[in-house]
Amino acid sequence: MEGRNTKALVVGGLSLLTALFLCLCVALAYYVGTQFVEDLSKEPTAPLVITRVILPTPESTPHPTPTQVVQPVPTLVVPTPPPPPPLPPLPEGTDYETALLVRIYEEVNPSVVYIGTGEGSGSGFVWDTEGHIVTNFHVVHGAEEIRVRFWDGREASAEIVGEDADSDLAVIKVDPRGLELRPVRLGDSLKVRVGERAIAIGNPFGLVGTMTAGIVSAVGRSINAPSNYLIPEAIQTDAAVNPGNSGGPLLNSRGEVIGIVSQIRSPVRANAGIGFAVPIHIAKRVVPGLIREGKYEHPFIGISGTTLSPEVNEVLGFPPDLRGAYVNKVVPGYGADKAGIRGGSERTDYVLGYDEQGRPEYLYKGGDVIIAINDYPVRKFDDLLVYLFRYASPGDTVTLTVLRDGKEIKIPVTLTARPRQPQP
Repeated sequence: MEGRNTKALVVGGLSLLTALFLCLCVALAYYVGTQFVEDLSKEPTAPLVITRVILPTPESTPHPTPTQVVQPVPTLVVPTPPPPPPLPPLPEGTDYETALLVRIYEEVNPSVVYIGTGEGSGSGFVWDTEGHIVTNFHVVHGAEEIRVRFWDGREASAEIVGEDADSDLAVIKVDPRGLELRPVRLGDSLKVRVGERAIAIGNPFGLVGTMTAGIVSAVGRSINAPSNYLIPEAIQTDAAVNPGNSGGPLLNSRGEVIGIVSQIRSPVRANAGIGFAVPIHIAKRVVPGLIREGKYEHPFIGISGTTLSPEVNEVLGFPPDLRGAYVNKVVPGYGADKAGIRGGSERTDYVLGYDEQGRPEYLYKGGDVIIAINDYPVRKFDDLLVYLFRYASPGDTVTLTVLRDGKEIKIPVTLTARPRQPQP
């Protein structure tokens, strides 16, 4: 009897201990859970620590230690752009357009000069501090005496350093001693767009320091040079230009030179809203040559021709949508002739134009069609001139892609220096 009672007491004690242990576990779990929830509700004060446990591999230790990777909160840093240059203060009641034009005039006019010769007058602008001044060929060509008057009234005699009739550009030089020479800033005429502001400063009818403003009316025009060759990519503007503006700068809204005023188109030799400027990218090539050697040699292929059009194509028997530069004639003895480029041989009744003596220039059948020069696409005849003015020099060999008898062939042509007068 006593043994059974003892056994019952032991079992009861164990049951009581088990119950107490279970209660303790439940209480501990409740406490830990409430603390975790409470911690998550608090704002973190340290970077988040992620524990990545590396599982054992055959090559690793049997009991790897955990690796902690700290991932700080990234900070987005946005660079602050530099502030734009401050504009000049606007007087009360002055609008932005007026202030802009005033600023350009005050900046550029000191670089513009009046050029007087015994035969007439024109304009020019300071190219460098060594005394070189750029103007038009037709302003100074043949002049026995050249006088230059600066914006502050000082005058100096000048001599011709170099002339180029094919681009209507010339460089004259004054003695820089005692003069305040302010070279212009050159722009990029290849980026000029129709509708942009165009500003001319010059001396129309001898009225020194005259500024006119308008827009770029067109780009890519071809105008006649004094040599009777064509100048491609001329800039057309409606800014008022008149006799005496020739040789002066055409400016953009930043006061940079984008062209050299050269011609007007008017039946009365006065402004009719159509003026032309030689693009500054041509001057960038020609002027250094004039300063260095007194001349500039233009590259020459040795052909004359026309741009294909549906009307011309019909006469020549080509598809109406064919585009390119048609070779009407090849000049004997020059690059195209030596390379085997073909001109037309069968005269048609189609008149391309008239020469200086009024004689008709007829279209001839049988010539090549140039569609590319050094892989530069040629869709019109002026594209050839553009490429030569921009990139080529005498002595270079260019590859012409031509269509002949329905086949496309490539012909290398070595360029020569352009002859002084255009050939028939």
